[in-house]
Amino acid sequence: MKKIVKIGIGVAAGLAVLVGGAALYAQLASERKLHRIVSIDVRPVSLPEDAVALERGRYLYATRGCTDCHGRDGAGKVFIDDPNGLHVKGPNITLGQGSPTAAYAPADWVRAIRHGLNRNGQPLLIMPSEDYTRMTDADLGALIAYVRALPPVTDDRREIRLPLPVRFVYAAGILKDAAEKIDHSLPPAQPVAGDDVIAQGAYVANMCQGCHGEGLRGGKIPGTPPDWPAAADLRPGPVMARYTTPESFAAMLRSGKRPDGSAIKVMPFDSLQEMSDAEIAALLAYLKTLPGKAR
Repeated sequence: MKKIVKIGIGVAAGLAVLVGGAALYAQLASERKLHRIVSIDVRPVSLPEDAVALERGRYLYATRGCTDCHGRDGAGKVFIDDPNGLHVKGPNITLGQGSPTAAYAPADWVRAIRHGLNRNGQPLLIMPSEDYTRMTDADLGALIAYVRALPPVTDDRREIRLPLPVRFVYAAGILKDAAEKIDHSLPPAQPVAGDDVIAQGAYVANMCQGCHGEGLRGGKIPGTPPDWPAAADLRPGPVMARYTTPESFAAMLRSGKRPDGSAIKVMPFDSLQEMSDAEIAALLAYLKTLPGKAR
């Protein structure tokens, strides 16, 4: 009996060491990864001042997911508050006191939006720059100009609290930050011809990659709360078969509900509902051309 007890105590002690070692690894390795420096060649863009460009910037800010993390006023907002410990508040991105972007030069904005890095070259965790890296220079410049013109808000609260399991998968490379996913050597995307509906839809679909993944195949989004459902497979198949017309697709994006009335739990509907009819139709047309049939 004593021998069995001793073995049990040894196993328990070994497990405690393993758990403690894993926790220490997750904490130290994730911090080291978060503070690494990524050196890239930042290509500057011009910042327009005309009303037409600023309106384009406003539209992009409203429809490309910016409001879901930073709020309509740019002051930041909590968009993940999971009881298991994952808490994320998007930062204030106005030029107000305390904002991390208040001292950003134009090149710093490009580094953040297109490359997922702060002005020091460190990763911006949670920032889905893979969705924006293929923006044209004109659109990126318009977006930056609009954000810089937002009324300044004083707020220095930027909150990201990562539970140990999330830190572990990040340190292990299972969860990647945007800077890891982006090919920083690619030249900026070129403007799309006005009559090329499929190309326009592909351009809009860039904003879907952060959640729906490469090829828009869907699947569990790494690092998200356990109760978040997997992102849908957007290729032709059972999910997209529900949306046979641009009108039915638009109804879903603007209501957050499927055609049967059931609610979709996780989607940036605050932004998607602001999309124009033309962009919605182009996006649907493009999704219908995706290769590979969804299961």
